[in-house]
Amino acid sequence: MSILKLSNVTKSFGPTEVLCGVDLDVSEGEMICLIGASGSGKSTLLRTINLLEPIDEGAIWFDGQDISLPDVAPQPIRRKIGLVFQSFNLFPHMTALENVLLAPSRVFKKSKKDLLPEVTQLFEGFNLKDRMHAYPDQLSGGQQQRVAIVRALAMRPSIMLFDEVTSALDPELVSEVLDVLLKLKAQKMTMILATHEMGFAREAADRVCVLDSGKIIEDGPPEQIFTAPKTERTRAFLASVL
Repeated sequence: MSILKLSNVTKSFGPTEVLCGVDLDVSEGEMICLIGASGSGKSTLLRTINLLEPIDEGAIWFDGQDISLPDVAPQPIRRKIGLVFQSFNLFPHMTALENVLLAPSRVFKKSKKDLLPEVTQLFEGFNLKDRMHAYPDQLSGGQQQRVAIVRALAMRPSIMLFDEVTSALDPELVSEVLDVLLKLKAQKMTMILATHEMGFAREAADRVCVLDSGKIIEDGPPEQIFTAPKTERTRAFLASVL
């Protein structure tokens, strides 16, 4: 069942067209990996879905609602479509727990004490229970990124977007975050990931979309994309990164 649909989405910054008529249909529980060279439009695509960037043309439908209309309030949508960036964006003066509790306590109008059991379960599920009371500078990069993911999940989103969430990490910490994504996939969380982790995309994704110059030039199962790409541009890109 489709939960998200992009139709002819176009976005420009000044004279530069960054998204050029993107069509994308996302089913509930699906994991889609966006791959492509830097500057191909992956991050901008995620930001338009989360309504951080307004689109110029086209439509974005989420759960049966056109959320790209100018009169749609973005905050209720962002609560349901979580976005995790490559930078952790944790408040340094707050513990991991305080960072996670901040938004849901305000949005759901619940006390932090009432939210604590649910949030503790999230920390426990991602092997962070013993780090709940640590400050960001006491955490490794992988732990900080996992806390950022827990913070997004505490808002009970329907979809999670991930923008190169491993690119700021040392290589030995990347697997910590990828393991979290695999857990979310096992829980049937709907996810769209912009990633440079080709091995992960090949093994874990339900579908892979290849972006080039603001267009999705290929969209298919990982095995087809990685072993029998249809376009010369995809073949050239994969040859350069694999």
